Amino acid sequence: MILENSGLLLNGLILKRKTNQVGANLKVAYTDIILLTLSIFIGGCVNPFAPAMDKSTNSNGSLISDLKTVNGVFQNFQYAYTFKDTLIYGQLIANDFVFTYHDYDLGVDKSWGRDDEMKVTYGLFQNTQRLDLIWNDIVSMTGDSTRIIRSFNLTITFNPTDIVYIDGKVNLELIKIDGKWKIRRWIDESNF
Repeated sequence: MILENSGLLLNGLILKRKTNQVGANLKVAYTDIILLTLSIFIGGCVNPFAPAMDKSTNSNGSLISDLKTVNGVFQNFQYAYTFKDTLIYGQLIANDFVFTYHDYDLGVDKSWGRDDEMKVTYGLFQNTQRLDLIWNDIVSMTGDSTRIIRSFNLTITFNPTDIVYIDGKVNLELIKIDGKWKIRRWIDESNF
């Protein structure tokens, strides 16, 4: 009789354990269904803290160009200024580069080479909070694309109370080296 009661007790415990296990499995299944439903619902919502990715890229899907086109020079120039990237900027500048600008205080034209250009650009990138460069229309271009005059607008934000606006034109002489366009000469025709 004790053996029979023990068997009944044991069978009861096994039955109770199986029932609890089924209940636990149902709880897990319900939890999975609820989480799946929530993830589908939430996944379709727009997160205001994670705006959509900007998909305005060039034809090969990159924000930077391979410099095989003249337009790629202007695209990479803008990218370099926007992201303050001296590596990308340096790829635009030929080894025999010359920058010329008019010093209005002295009334003379001044020039510098590639090394000074990279130092000046590095200083600009390091000492500004933001650079916004907008390329406007091409004013003139030679048939072989080696001479281009293009207008631009540049906003230089040093801090919220020190913002400089520069409008003007770049007068560029481009050269193709190893299949890539580079800037050989830049004559600044801005209002600065």
